[in-house]
Amino acid sequence: MNPDDPLLALLACPLDKGPLSLLREEEALYNPRLRLSYPILDGIPQLLPSSGRKVGADDHKRLLTRLKATAT
Repeated sequence: MNPDDPLLALLACPLDKGPLSLLREEEALYNPRLRLSYPILDGIPQLLPSSGRKVGADDHKRLLTRLKATAT
């Protein structure tokens, strides 16, 4: 999945229905509000609530820093 993929604008977190951010290096979509990471397997986002992996505080800070750097 690419950052300019039109599908990315349509995808939402299955729990809070908010937008997700693409983490290309981790091959995942990230919800910073709930600190959940959803894997992308073979190009297909796994967006079942049970697929979300809780992200710890240190990883959350690292991912936010990476997302901010990517956005600018």
